[in-house]
Amino acid sequence: MKFFHLIWCNLRRKKLRTSLTLLSIIVAFILFGFLSAIQQALVGGVALAGADRLVVREKVSIINLLPVSYEARMDRIPGVDFATHQTWFGGIYQDPKNFFMQNPVEPEKFLKMHPEIILPPDEEKAWLATRTGAIVGRRTAERFGWKIGDKVPIQSTIWTLPDGSRTWTFDIVGIYDGKDKGTDTTPMFFGYDYFDEGRQQWGKGQVGWYTIRIKDPSQAAEVAKRVDAEFENSPHETKTEPEGAFIQGWAAQIGNIVFIVAAILSAVFFTILLVTGNTMAQAVRERTGELGVLKAIGFTNAQVVALVLAESCLLTVIGGAVGLGLTRAITPVVAQQLAGLLPLFFLPTRDLVIGLGLSIALGLVTGFFPALQAMRLRVADALRRM
Repeated sequence: MKFFHLIWCNLRRKKLRTSLTLLSIIVAFILFGFLSAIQQALVGGVALAGADRLVVREKVSIINLLPVSYEARMDRIPGVDFATHQTWFGGIYQDPKNFFMQNPVEPEKFLKMHPEIILPPDEEKAWLATRTGAIVGRRTAERFGWKIGDKVPIQSTIWTLPDGSRTWTFDIVGIYDGKDKGTDTTPMFFGYDYFDEGRQQWGKGQVGWYTIRIKDPSQAAEVAKRVDAEFENSPHETKTEPEGAFIQGWAAQIGNIVFIVAAILSAVFFTILLVTGNTMAQAVRERTGELGVLKAIGFTNAQVVALVLAESCLLTVIGGAVGLGLTRAITPVVAQQLAGLLPLFFLPTRDLVIGLGLSIALGLVTGFFPALQAMRLRVADALRRM
């Protein structure tokens, strides 16, 4: 640290060049942060998926419904603890842009199946006792200013009431939180009985998909085969897969998210590598005489290398820290706007640490060849160029 002033002064020598390089690094790490947040929003739920949960959907397409009678048959399959179901409601609140997920469920079984949803006992009791009751995630409640006791009209894009209307009214009886930060607290859940009784004849007695809890997660593949075999050759054959694979399948409809993000970031950081490397190479060439003086007064080759690498790392770490800091500050604001489409949009701490590590690695790589050049510099040749 005793040479920090020297390193800082070297960076400030060509202020315009340093500023432009620093700005490029900041932009690169802002892009890294936002791409990480998008990846988290699209595939982050895979990491939170229960290892003991399987999802059962219609074999051809998830838009095809399954009979509600399948639940009792699933409960009897060896290895299955219990099963419960959900159905896509597809509703909006007041305006088409106010989209978020709403699903009719079996309240008691749903809460038992998803322990990551934290609902106060009195609100859980109210939900079980209220036919039109619904629970909503904290983020959606804050987004629309809902509170317990409110009556909320939701217009379904799919399901019609007997009078021809598509506006369903729900009583907010609970607001739930997530056990983990990555838990999605945007959906609304309400009772399947109210939903099934209220909708017109189409779809009655049918559900969207099932979630089953298995007794031994290591037997997931075997239990999945038993479930599909149970309904083989029936009018509604099934496809059973781990919950993580089910979530991954939704994200895969957009494309290979991990590959897309990696490809974009590789191109960006390769460009930044060239820009920063060129900056450091020019800085070392301009200070050839000064480096010769340092060696002449007793600086070792190792110390000269350390000075060049420290200068490079300081530049990239400042750029990386500022870029990631700005992203961390901006993502909550963006997340509010994308709450309906990307409910898990945030910059994970894991990616923040990775980003800081990348900034250090970038500094080491871009400073390596200039440092090598400085190390090989002979005092006589350096002084001759002064």
